Amino acid sequence: MTTVKDVVKLLEDFAPKSYSFEGDKVGLHVGSMNAKVSKVMIALDVLENVVDEAIENKVDLILAHHPLIFKPLKSIDLNSEKGRIIQKLIQHNISVYAAHTNLDIAAGGVNDMLMEQLGIDTSEILVETGEESLYKLVIFVPETHEEILRNALSEAGAGHIGDYSHCTFNTPGTGTFKPLDGTNPYIGSQGEIEKVNEVRMETIVPETILNKVIKSATLAHPYEEMAYDVYPEKLPGIKRGLGRIGTLKAPVTLEQFAEHVKESFDVPFVRVVGDQSKKIKQVAVIGGDGNKYINQAKIKGADVLITGDIYYHTAHDALGIGLNMIDPGHHIEKIMKTELVKVLRERSKHLDVEYMSSNIVTEPFKLL
Repeated sequence: MTTVKDVVKLLEDFAPKSYSFEGDKVGLHVGSMNAKVSKVMIALDVLENVVDEAIENKVDLILAHHPLIFKPLKSIDLNSEKGRIIQKLIQHNISVYAAHTNLDIAAGGVNDMLMEQLGIDTSEILVETGEESLYKLVIFVPETHEEILRNALSEAGAGHIGDYSHCTFNTPGTGTFKPLDGTNPYIGSQGEIEKVNEVRMETIVPETILNKVIKSATLAHPYEEMAYDVYPEKLPGIKRGLGRIGTLKAPVTLEQFAEHVKESFDVPFVRVVGDQSKKIKQVAVIGGDGNKYINQAKIKGADVLITGDIYYHTAHDALGIGLNMIDPGHHIEKIMKTELVKVLRERSKHLDVEYMSSNIVTEPFKLL
């Protein structure tokens, strides 16, 4: 049986809660972590029509980007939209879990999805928010299972350095052990010292997946008791942060790039700040509201910042520092609906669960 907890664990392996901003309402909003799940729907917003869609499709869990409950509720008035939403969710045993700024920040998360949609293949973090510690994991494995273990480590996320996977260092040696009473050794006999040709395999593991990697290694290892060591690394950790900045293959004018943004995100219009004849090469993106990050975008060398909900005075400030801006709306984060389905399907092959993306358009604005 698959539970909410099982699906949430997969999501948090991809976008750990620890990445989220302080005060962000990430986590379970309605329901139970122990509730049974057979169908999951990915949604940008949890509105009443989205909940009705979930009911119609017999969904057990809604994974949303925008939190259902962001401000504390003083009451649950069933005559209000929020009250009706909560009532329907409880009546139909639908749980709701929100992944917000952690999904923005995660590698492969919302901001990377937006850059990929724009056709910008290589990008860097725009605003650093933290650094993930690294550990060296050392495992002793018999030569016969060296490749099996290396593949298991890589699939669990260990040994990834830049664009390279399966990164390990291996030293041959001889392992000794004596199986005692009550053991069921893979090699050797009880009461006799056994010598085995083994490999000392070393690899690098980010802190957030260390326990997961050790568990995967244990399952792949042939011995009853896997011998391993874990050492903290003093090397710089993996940087994480909000927004991305990348380079176009060829410069275009701000007007041309604004048209490209409209087509890429399938929006009817964009608001543009700046001289439309100016050439654009370096592009910064922040999904949602990125008003407070115009200076970081300029310092990083961006010619244009794409973000939603641009304020009037922020636009003036951007002009003052020579930064162009394009506002395609907050709703472009809808890209997470289809892309997160792909991510979770790939990670859920061992679970009996079905994923779908919400088809409800939650864009509140219309162009007249």
